[in-house]
Amino acid sequence: MDERHTEADARTWGEVLGPGLVTGAADDDPSGIGTYSQVGAQFGFSLAWIMVFSYPLLVATQLICARIGAVTGHGIAHNLKRHYPKPVLWFAVLLLLIANTINLGSDLGAMAAALNLLLPGPTLLYVALFGMISVLLEIFVSYALYTRILKWSALSLLAYILVPFVAEISPAEVIRGVLVPRLSFDRETAMAVIAALGTTISPYLFFWQAGQEVEEQHRLHTHPLGVHPRAAGPGLSRMRTDTLLGMGVTSVTALFIVIATAATLHAHGINQIASADQAASALRPIAGDLSFLLFAVGIIGIGLLAVPVLAGSAAYALSETFGWAEGLDRKPHEAKAFYGAIVVAVLGGVALNLIGIDPMHALYWTAVINGLLAPPLMVMTMLAASNPKVMGRLTLPPLLKIGGWAATAVMILVSAMFLLS
Repeated sequence: MDERHTEADARTWGEVLGPGLVTGAADDDPSGIGTYSQVGAQFGFSLAWIMVFSYPLLVATQLICARIGAVTGHGIAHNLKRHYPKPVLWFAVLLLLIANTINLGSDLGAMAAALNLLLPGPTLLYVALFGMISVLLEIFVSYALYTRILKWSALSLLAYILVPFVAEISPAEVIRGVLVPRLSFDRETAMAVIAALGTTISPYLFFWQAGQEVEEQHRLHTHPLGVHPRAAGPGLSRMRTDTLLGMGVTSVTALFIVIATAATLHAHGINQIASADQAASALRPIAGDLSFLLFAVGIIGIGLLAVPVLAGSAAYALSETFGWAEGLDRKPHEAKAFYGAIVVAVLGGVALNLIGIDPMHALYWTAVINGLLAPPLMVMTMLAASNPKVMGRLTLPPLLKIGGWAATAVMILVSAMFLLS
């Protein structure tokens, strides 16, 4: 057994909350907040069960992606490039770039709309400002400091968890909505279901968490787990705990956003969220006249977390595809193409705001698009993670394989339900 490898595993076990927590927090990006808010406003508590149902599917999916990165020492795109025909790689990267660009555009637009609640001004200027801030943080702030910033920024979402405790709600109705699945097959419900699952199980998270596991190994100077499979236990255990907790953060927060908006907006007859100020009013029971401030801080804070994750996941995929030097732990001059890809991705998101789409509607449709693009990427990820040529002796254990294919089947079924509706 490699002594250095064992000691590093102990250090990462001590830290525990790493790529999984950051990925989970980024999952509740402005698109997620907007989507969960719309689901709660439109359907009340009746679709809250989706947040509970999706948790094991999300954990399985992200744990598989993390496992690919930790075991092989490379991201998903690199493994597709190495072991599968080029069309498979190009198809996966193309789907990711489409989803990420749309997601970046809607998130930046929502952040600008949130700031506009506090400081009325030119929205496009705010979009460009947030894009520039995100790029500068990702390029010039050290990776170790940046991950600490990302972890703490997740606290901005706690406000939603407080709302149900002060709003007038029926506990029995909430419990029924959370535990008893109710589902109809009309177009509006089908769209809500794929949006909720699409913003939770999102393509950019697959590539990001795999890439971040590789970053952790570089930062701690450890070998990929596949190099010493017999000694991989502690590393896999740390990764499992990190992912369970990180995805727990996103699922609990999502659930409370649905409950909060159902208890406030839906209860007062607001079924369609057409503007940022309507979305902000869900926080009025705990913030009163400061609800706009609390909403803006939450959207902007989590947006500053999610935009670099979106741009970074695209940069990882492109770098692995073309063999560029990559990694947030590298200096800008050491990975010019990698950081250039981050800049281009953010610029693409900024450019999308020039067509004048309403930010709140864009958030919801972004989630739908993510839901439609996720299934083929999940199939490719499952095939790679189950392939001994990719994973060596650390292919997926039976329970994780069942969970991964179950998540993939659900996303395929929901996509078909939406398209057929």
